[in-house]
Amino acid sequence: MSEEILINVTPPETRVAVIENGVLQELIIERTRQRGLVGNIYKGEVCRVLPGMQAAFVDIGLTRAAFLHLSDLCTRDLEKKGSENIEHYLREGQSIIVQVTKDSLGSKGARLTTEIAIPSRFQVYMPYAKTCGVSQRIETEHERVRLRACLDSYQKQHQCGGFIARTAAECVEEPILYSDMTFLLKLWQSIEEKIKNISPKSLVHKDLPLSIRTLRDLCRDGIERVRVDSKETYVRLVEFAEIFVPEIVPVIEHYKGDRPVFDIYNVEDEISKA
Repeated sequence: MSEEILINVTPPETRVAVIENGVLQELIIERTRQRGLVGNIYKGEVCRVLPGMQAAFVDIGLTRAAFLHLSDLCTRDLEKKGSENIEHYLREGQSIIVQVTKDSLGSKGARLTTEIAIPSRFQVYMPYAKTCGVSQRIETEHERVRLRACLDSYQKQHQCGGFIARTAAECVEEPILYSDMTFLLKLWQSIEEKIKNISPKSLVHKDLPLSIRTLRDLCRDGIERVRVDSKETYVRLVEFAEIFVPEIVPVIEHYKGDRPVFDIYNVEDEISKA
């Protein structure tokens, strides 16, 4: 079976087409304006602690300070101190690593958590968690036990945080799951390095754009080519792949043809018919 990925990049949107044997199998579209802040990780600075609300406002470099409630602190910290007083955890001027869970709305700032969670196709990595888990949507007990054993084994071997197997992990072979977890671990290590060298009130990491998520989630054995029609995106894809998935670097190509990349397999015609 011949499999290829086409990536079309324009200012308003990025489109990804998965082609099998010359036939469009999947189309994914991400519009630039739709990308919010959810999932972004910031190095913030506590600007105000509110004991009466058991919450704090954190400056993450945006127009409005973001909101962090006691209940959104990571479980590790809550268990360590066992206190229900926000002042036992946070003080004004303190640097803190946070992740956005809800975009700002109107006059309200973004909602934050310190329970960092980084998703991939099959797992979510929680660097501050002690244990692993399996999505409740995976109902077969045998499969739940298999996945949990796989996650626990990897965590023990690498002495790292916890993983949660997503629904997509069901029936996926262990080598693929291990590869996915290794990707997440490398990504978190790169985030940690950035945290060390960045000033407070700064963005540390934002959710990967569609083009890079394509390399993370869709590229697998059997992919013959990944063709992208943007030179800038091509460079970013290669840089990302060299660090996280070096085995696919040789199949990434910058498409320079006269015809639009989506015309190669009549993708535009298929979209029009849909």
